[in-house]
Amino acid sequence: MTVTIGRSTIGGGAPAYLIAEIGLNHNGDVDIAKQLIDVAADAGAQAVKFQKRTPEISTPEHMKAVPRSTPWGEMTYLEYRYRVEFDRDQYIEIGDHATMRGLDWFASPWDGPSVDFLDSLNVVAYKIASASVTDLSLLAAVAATGKPVILSTGMSTIEQIDRAVETLGTERLVILHATSTYPLPAEEANLRMIATLGDRYPGIPIGYSGHEPGLQISLAAVALGAAAVERHITLDRTMWGSDHAASLEPQGLSHLVRDIRIIETALGDGVKKIFPGELAPLSKLRRVGA
Repeated sequence: MTVTIGRSTIGGGAPAYLIAEIGLNHNGDVDIAKQLIDVAADAGAQAVKFQKRTPEISTPEHMKAVPRSTPWGEMTYLEYRYRVEFDRDQYIEIGDHATMRGLDWFASPWDGPSVDFLDSLNVVAYKIASASVTDLSLLAAVAATGKPVILSTGMSTIEQIDRAVETLGTERLVILHATSTYPLPAEEANLRMIATLGDRYPGIPIGYSGHEPGLQISLAAVALGAAAVERHITLDRTMWGSDHAASLEPQGLSHLVRDIRIIETALGDGVKKIFPGELAPLSKLRRVGA
C-alpha cells in the first residue's frame, strides 16, 4: 500500500519521504520560520512540519502556571505557549512560502480547534505527535478530515498504538517509529521496531522520527526500510528553546538528505548480477571460467 501526500508517494519502494520538522524552533518568529523553510528546500526535503496548539486547551493543567524563563522575560508556561503560536495570517504567509519553495507543509494539531484551524488552511496532511497517541477524540477529529495522517509512536505501548491505528483507520496512514527522548541516545533508538511495526500493520508505510544528535541512526533506519524520515531542524543548536539541541543544523540536514539518497541507490534490487564495472576486473583476474 502507498500513501500520497502532496506530490509524493510514500511506501511501495518509493524514495523515503523526508520531513524537516520546524516545530517550535521558529521561536514565534515568521522570518526564522521562512529561513528554516529555505533550509529544508535547499537540502532537498519534501516537507516541513509545524505544531499548532490552542494553548488554553492543549497545555496540561499542572503546567499552566509553571514559571518559564524566556528571551521575552519571565512568564508562565501558558503565556509562553501563546507567545510562540502563529495566527492565521502568519500561517498563510509561511505556508505560501513553503509552497513556493516546492515543499508540502502541515502541522501536528494538539487539540480539536487546531484540527479545524489547519483544515481551513487546506493542509495536505496531518501529523499526530507522540504525545497525542492516546487522545482518541483528537485522532477521531483528524480522521474525519479524510486527509492523510502521519502517526508518531514515541512514549507509547503497542496497545496504545493499536487503538490509535483503529481510530485513524489504515487507508491513508503512515506510521513512524519514534522514541521521545531528547536528545536520543543510541541505546534507546530500538530501530528493529521498524520491522516490528511493519509486521504488525502490514501494508502501512513505516518510517522513522528521530531526535538523535547525529545522522547515523536515521541513515540506518533508511537501510532498514523506513519509508519516511522526520528530523527536527534549526538554524543553530545553541538557540534558546527546548528542541534546538536535538535538531539538525542546515549542513547536517543537507548531509542527511544526500546520504539517504546514496543509501537508497546502493540498496539495489537484491538480484545478483554481474555489473558493467566488474567486467574489466573479471577479464583480468578470473583464471577459471564457469
